[in-house]
Amino acid sequence: MAGVENVDQKLGRIAVIGGGCAGLAAAAELASYGIPVTLFEASRQLGGRSRGLKWKGKQLDNGQHILLGAYGETLRLLRLARVDLAAALRRLPLQLIQHRQFQLRVSRHLPAPLHILAGLLRADGLSKRERLAGLRFMAALKLGGFRLAQDEPLGTFLARHRQPEKLVKWLWEPLCLAALNTPLDQASTQVFLNVLRDSFARSKSDSDMLLPRCDLSALLADPLANYVRRHGGEIRLGTPVTALKQENGRVVVESGNQQQRFSHVIAAVSPFRLGELVTGLPELRGAARICAGYDYQPIYTVYLQYPATARLPFPMLGLSGGHAQWVLDRGALDGQHGLLAAVISAEGRHQALTQEALAAEVAQELARAFPELPPPQWHKVIAEKRATFACRPSLPRPAQRTPLANFYLAGDYTAGDYPATIEGAVRSGVKCAHLILESAQ
Repeated sequence: MAGVENVDQKLGRIAVIGGGCAGLAAAAELASYGIPVTLFEASRQLGGRSRGLKWKGKQLDNGQHILLGAYGETLRLLRLARVDLAAALRRLPLQLIQHRQFQLRVSRHLPAPLHILAGLLRADGLSKRERLAGLRFMAALKLGGFRLAQDEPLGTFLARHRQPEKLVKWLWEPLCLAALNTPLDQASTQVFLNVLRDSFARSKSDSDMLLPRCDLSALLADPLANYVRRHGGEIRLGTPVTALKQENGRVVVESGNQQQRFSHVIAAVSPFRLGELVTGLPELRGAARICAGYDYQPIYTVYLQYPATARLPFPMLGLSGGHAQWVLDRGALDGQHGLLAAVISAEGRHQALTQEALAAEVAQELARAFPELPPPQWHKVIAEKRATFACRPSLPRPAQRTPLANFYLAGDYTAGDYPATIEGAVRSGVKCAHLILESAQ
């Protein structure tokens, strides 16, 4: 960014509240311009909904995530933090495989978007009519610039464009759940099209799947935090912010029995925590009111440990007809052989089950799909009940810039093209950092 060489002399102390992906991205971006920050995190661990944990000697994640090649800001920050991307991420050309029913592999030789169109034409499990319907649909989206005059539910949009049932079941619905974590009949078509545009219509590598070879703390939180510390920043774990107020052009941050004044503050907390945090800042009532109207969707990850010899035919496979939509082979990714992670996105009947019953039913689903699997040795269910906001059509989202000139909002729920994803969170944090830099010019 031009004209920021001396901004550190014009800015006072900057605080970031929240140590998830958005807060860490904001802190790291400011650090890259030589501006140290103080980051407050209420828990004893960074990463928010993207963090690692240990269980029975295994390294798990609080939710199984994948990245896409289109996640440009996330990848840029990881490079900045000296992450060896080739070692940390397994990059695979897009392959959407619904086990024994459907398979789409993009062309390795054609540029975007022809690589995905060729993949649709060759997709297994579809008739010629169904393949052509998908091809016409993607071509129409490209010609329309992936833009709608008015947003609408994705299920309605797909029906209006006469997408066949199989194509919806095996392609569009799994992509919708993976990207938006919102049921098809509730999901925003425009946000879904934004993801398709960035993943399929620009560079061929944008559609690559990036599967983490390590836990998410090791991939994201720890490198970004270390980068912030190396550049003079301070990270305070186990330090919840209890109150905020404006005083003489500064934001007073209260944590425990301490009060500190900052020239600028970035609030990078979950939307359902924003209202309580900004009670003392009446200028933020509008943003808090927007967030108070949000609904949320869960993500369940069911880890199942099998004997070390157990493995899947591909590192990531789709499932249908049961609770789980995807299953990943952690042995093929990070060497934890026999460990499978089944992902259940969005609301459903699984929420009424006990964790024990859910794990048993998911194990049965895997046994039907992969008869060679022996019974699992143990399981661990991780339920993020408010994993993402429900990404509905025309959902209002607060801007990163607020009516307070020195107060900003970061989070995957803030204004932007993306749903609640790592990339959406990172983009919001980077934008807040740039708004602060611009204010000092």
